[in-house]
Amino acid sequence: MSPDPEPVRPRAALSAIWEVCTIPFAMDETAARLQVCSGTVSRTYSLALCVAGALALCASLPQLETAQAAAPAPPLLDVQQLKPGDKGYGLTVFSGTEPERFDVEVIGVLTNFLPHQDLILVKTNHPRLQVAKVVAGMSGSPVFIHGKMVGAYAYGWQFGEESVAGVTPIGAMLDELRRPIPPEAIQPLPSSPPARARKPTAGIQMPAGHKFAGNPMSYSLEGHARQLAALTASPGSDHTLRPTPVVTPLMVGGLNDASLSVLSQHLSPLGLEPVQAGGAGRAEADAPSRFVDGGAIGVQLIAGDISAAGIGTVTRVEGNRLVAFGHPMMNSGVSRLPTAISRIHWILASKMRSFKIGSPIRPVGSLINDRQAAIVVDSTVEAPVIPLDLDIRGVQGAPHTRWTMQLAQERFMAPLLLAVALGNAIDSTTSERRDVSWHAHTTLRVRGHGEITLHDYGVAVGGTPDAGTFFRSRAVTAMGSLLSNPWQPVVIDSIRSRVDIRFARDLLELRGAVPIDTEVEAGRKARIRLQLVPYEGPPEFRTVEVAIPRELAGNTVEIEFTPGHQEAPPVAIPENITELLSVLPRQAYPPDSLVGGVRVGGHGVAFRGQVATRLPPGALDTLRPLSSTIAPEPVPSYARTLIPLGKFVIGSTTVRVRVRDVLR
Repeated sequence: MSPDPEPVRPRAALSAIWEVCTIPFAMDETAARLQVCSGTVSRTYSLALCVAGALALCASLPQLETAQAAAPAPPLLDVQQLKPGDKGYGLTVFSGTEPERFDVEVIGVLTNFLPHQDLILVKTNHPRLQVAKVVAGMSGSPVFIHGKMVGAYAYGWQFGEESVAGVTPIGAMLDELRRPIPPEAIQPLPSSPPARARKPTAGIQMPAGHKFAGNPMSYSLEGHARQLAALTASPGSDHTLRPTPVVTPLMVGGLNDASLSVLSQHLSPLGLEPVQAGGAGRAEADAPSRFVDGGAIGVQLIAGDISAAGIGTVTRVEGNRLVAFGHPMMNSGVSRLPTAISRIHWILASKMRSFKIGSPIRPVGSLINDRQAAIVVDSTVEAPVIPLDLDIRGVQGAPHTRWTMQLAQERFMAPLLLAVALGNAIDSTTSERRDVSWHAHTTLRVRGHGEITLHDYGVAVGGTPDAGTFFRSRAVTAMGSLLSNPWQPVVIDSIRSRVDIRFARDLLELRGAVPIDTEVEAGRKARIRLQLVPYEGPPEFRTVEVAIPRELAGNTVEIEFTPGHQEAPPVAIPENITELLSVLPRQAYPPDSLVGGVRVGGHGVAFRGQVATRLPPGALDTLRPLSSTIAPEPVPSYARTLIPLGKFVIGSTTVRVRVRDVLR
């Protein structure tokens, strides 16, 4: 076989153009000296020829490089043509970036192993595979029989004693490559929200990933994780007795042990196995610039001071697109996650599951489809990311108090990684095993809708808050609600978070309350003396005032004191993204406050983003339409007084006061 021709390099070609362009001028000078050719050699004519030739050569350069880049795709072999004993080879990266061969022998074919998808069983042979057996990260390695591509290394058994793997047929993978992708899924994200008259999803790509199944106001990251695990896992099955997709090793850097444990707990059920192996460094100047069959590929979920990338192998490149893995990553369907060319450092052998250790070295393209047989990547599509800037204050002498990261804009991963990033950064920066009180003010900038700021506050006893603490934070919950909202796509342009740390247990326990005035005039304020016990020091007594509505005249009322973080103010159920953004910061009272509440008879109403907590008698019936089922929603009628305390409060209590009529 003759070697491939040396590609034309742009710099060398331009040098050649310059040399050609100087020839006519040299000829003119020589002709002038010899007084020959002066009538036939014109500077203008020579210059025109030079420019025309240069333009023609320059125009040919892209075609030359494109032709060299787009090498002929290898021929295909149908699974029906295979028979036991057929031998061939596979391609994968054992170290570095260049694919190497390993030997393959066909054992047989499991027909209809998955819906309309066969599985080819093969034995593999290579010095590393004799030790490592089945390797996580080899998913997608192309397999060739008789010089033709037959499929991708994709399945295996845990604790296997033999180098036996399952191969996904290439036909099933190419079906996914050719599956139409909605145009809005790969076009640039909008710089402004769609017009009100336009359909909410017209021309705009939804965030990647599975949406939370539930009301956005009830979003829970833990609940979202359980929903995804139920979709992915096979309850009651023994994974040691059947071939399963070779897990995708998630190369993680920048996390401590506690944060890695939290991440593993929530990603392992999805087929992603976090491996603490260092993160992505700076892009390598000499890194390959395009994907190749058998090359290493990474799907980047977070980059920066914390990084996580799922490592696999490219199966087949066709034009600007490719298929890889031979099984789903998260089975998310149409997606848009950042991808990168990767370097493999080593294959680590393990009795349970061997895996590749690698890292992304050059960002290229985006994962655009995640299906049963393969992931599909387009090297011309750019995936959206969310810049995260985290500033930790109050820790004197800490070497790293500023953290910057970029999160993939994925419905589940973005809230999960925000929680992990916050907990990991605080834990790593403080690195203390004493009581810590913290305030976190997190601002989400939502494209076309401005900013919302969420306040979280807590006390960590005997150590700093970990990633799990932030699963229930208002910032993470708000982000999940926005990305899973049912109305229209949301683009989060940036996240800024400032965390203030204080090494103390700023905690107050509400032990009791005594009314200073046992009787109060309707419409006035009742004075109550609270007993608050700090963690250290003597009890504190504070006198607070709680408003008493006029309509309670002549009654004995109960005043309930509850911590602000346990009390939800009345809000209307949002009906669009604007109302959701308005409601999210008001879902609870400040966490360092106390709320004094008085139950008022009757009901209030919530309707179209507005709340009326108290209505005159009969008003609710008047507001209820006669010919429509769309009506205001009744809400309990309370009169609440917010009492700022500046410390986290636990405990609740109730006092009674008599409300007398106004005598005037």
